[in-house]
Amino acid sequence: MKLTRIEQLLKFLEEDPNDAFSLYALALEYKKSNPVEAVNLFQQLLTNHPDYLPTYYQAGLMMEESGKTDEALELYQKGITLAKKLNDAATLKELQAAYNLLLDEDE
Repeated sequence: MKLTRIEQLLKFLEEDPNDAFSLYALALEYKKSNPVEAVNLFQQLLTNHPDYLPTYYQAGLMMEESGKTDEALELYQKGITLAKKLNDAATLKELQAAYNLLLDEDE
């Protein structure tokens, strides 16, 4: 029997519950079908793996799509700060663009 992506990721997490990548991938999968669970997983990542940079863009985007502009801006800003710290120019550019676009829309 072939496992679904969600089942496979849950299995990976069972083997290593502290794997940030598996948590992130599972959050992205749940984003499509179970947004509440996706938000919970993103929150878990932000709490337990605050240096896992990809989380900030996706979590911010979820907040933005939910109409939670202030939370989205805060997540983008934290991601921008972390991207600068990690010297990750590509992610910094992506987060800065999302932040600026949302800020312009909010005004």
